[in-house]
Amino acid sequence: MSRIVSNNIVVHRAEKGISQQKLAAAIGVSRKTISTIETGRFTPSVQIALCIAEYFNTPVESIFRLEEPSNKSI
Repeated sequence: MSRIVSNNIVVHRAEKGISQQKLAAAIGVSRKTISTIETGRFTPSVQIALCIAEYFNTPVESIFRLEEPSNKSI
């Protein structure tokens, strides 16, 4: 079973008081890209993940992590 990538970008944005749009503009992607990454619908490329970490001046591992998928049935 493959693991999923989760993130806490929204927490980092809240700490800096910035919008998805401002983060997107700073790293050269669309606001929709940031939104889909935050919600887990899109796994970012290594380049985007590193740009996000660099923007927040923190290691990429403090933003992104691998987790086991939930066994919940919907």
